[in-house]
Amino acid sequence: MFMSVNMAQFEKLLVVLFLCAVASSIVMVDATFSKSMYITWGSQHASMQGEDLQLVLDKTSGSAAQTKKAFLFGSIESRIKLVPGNSAGTVTAYYLSSTGSQHDEIDFEFLGNISGQPYIVHTNIFTLGNGSREQQFYLWFDPTADFHNYTIHWNPVEVVWYIDSIPIRVYRNYENEGVAFPNKQGMKVYTSLWNADDWATRGGLVKTNWNGAPFIARLNHFRARACKWNGAISINQCSSNIPANWWTSPTYKQLSYAQQGQLNWVRNNYMIYDYCRDTKRFHGQMPPECFKSQF
Repeated sequence: MFMSVNMAQFEKLLVVLFLCAVASSIVMVDATFSKSMYITWGSQHASMQGEDLQLVLDKTSGSAAQTKKAFLFGSIESRIKLVPGNSAGTVTAYYLSSTGSQHDEIDFEFLGNISGQPYIVHTNIFTLGNGSREQQFYLWFDPTADFHNYTIHWNPVEVVWYIDSIPIRVYRNYENEGVAFPNKQGMKVYTSLWNADDWATRGGLVKTNWNGAPFIARLNHFRARACKWNGAISINQCSSNIPANWWTSPTYKQLSYAQQGQLNWVRNNYMIYDYCRDTKRFHGQMPPECFKSQF
């Protein structure tokens, strides 16, 4: 009897310790850009002050920043005001990525345009170093006139890309059917502004007009309500179905009926490329996830 009581108490203690470890790994980054990130290149061009980050590109260099911490699951968001005017050839990137040749990555990339033409939002997801899952959209507003919210929500079931709380893309977890999913590598948040006129605007046909430099992208209100990556132990901690891991709740396991309506509105009116429809590219051997429901 004495042993069984002690064992029960011991098991309860283990559960409490596990929950405490999970709770301590959850990062609520209500901090400013300057506390969460640091400039990685082009420091003479970029500037951080409080909530604000400014990235600058001219003929000599672009600029970039990244978070100090890596995360596994949660919600990553920032408000961005893109390069105005003739931004053709420029790319403003905002994405999550791990490191190494087998890296995972979740992308927002904003492809510049000739004045008067709409920006293209380029999205992609890499798993174990393999990308080739691009979807592209036109925006339904002028992203240079004001700040708009761009959010990547990532949990063990799905990845959702949001613009101003409207879902534009979903990538679901079909790992048990042989489709890789980013759930075992911590990823940092990166942002950059750089010259990509060899491919960005009309496949590289339109080159950057340096007479318009310096090009400036502005970001503010960065938030990472996410699980801090502490190595392999985080794989179980961050995916556990406990209240502290709010991103694992049923609410976030599938889009609501209203959200699916928003997603279809975007896809029907603003999608301009979907890798799952590009049969010529894959010679008829489409990626397996293209035959599975994502919504």
